[in-house]
Amino acid sequence: MDNNILEFTSRQVMNSPDFEFFHYSDKHSLNVEYHNHDFYEIFFFISGRVKYIIEGKTYNLRPNDILLTNNRELHKPVIENGINYERIVIWVDPSFVKKIENNETFLTLCFEDSSKHHYNLLRPNIDLLHLIKKIYEKFEKSYNGNDYGDTLLRKIYMTELLIYLNKAYFDTSKEIEIDIEQNSKISNVVHYINENLCEDLSLDTLSQKFYISKYHLSRQFKQYVGFTIHQYISKKRLIFAKIHLYNGASIDSAYIGSGFNNYQNFLKAFKDEFGFSPKKYVKSLSKNKI
Repeated sequence: MDNNILEFTSRQVMNSPDFEFFHYSDKHSLNVEYHNHDFYEIFFFISGRVKYIIEGKTYNLRPNDILLTNNRELHKPVIENGINYERIVIWVDPSFVKKIENNETFLTLCFEDSSKHHYNLLRPNIDLLHLIKKIYEKFEKSYNGNDYGDTLLRKIYMTELLIYLNKAYFDTSKEIEIDIEQNSKISNVVHYINENLCEDLSLDTLSQKFYISKYHLSRQFKQYVGFTIHQYISKKRLIFAKIHLYNGASIDSAYIGSGFNNYQNFLKAFKDEFGFSPKKYVKSLSKNKI
């Protein structure tokens, strides 16, 4: 299996439909900036000394920890250099997950419900962890193989993995909180912003709503989240606008429905953030979703 281990690449877009599988190992210095994906990410931590920041919460990782991020969450790892950093990363298209789930088994739940559950970290019990690791091994073997049936096996293992990740989501104890650094008030502000992107989110409004001075709110928000409040709100509105466009909304509906009240401001911000215009993005989707 060692032949399948890769060194990290900075690519953050999917080149294959449905899902992609990576087994990374690095000892050299890595500096990864805050980012989000157009897809779900499953991160299985094997070794190293890593803190992972997701939406203002810092997770102090232990071997065998699992992190799940959806297509709206900003995140970055903070990696201690000189120690081998090994992990498995799986990217999966939300539309693939929705396609295989049913009314009795909502496989998107572990990704989409984190705002209610409050945490992105899964720490399964020993029996569940053993099952999940076995699936990883089978998945990796089939993903890098060309034997008869491997393409179908990959979809089977992906489905199986999603089922057990959701089991782990419900199984994870609140004891994980000892390994999470957060400011509860800032976490509440982050949650409020994400639930109210079309509302007035000025510093004055947030300061009054959460009973904290504008100075302390600004300082603590930047400390925990990594962005100023204005930067964060703008990024989140752009992320949501892009998702709306991906899902077939018109450009007008996308920018208004994400909290922008001026098209020219939206156009400039979109191009600055993603490197292309909304029209170019929509055109690319008609050929092949990027």
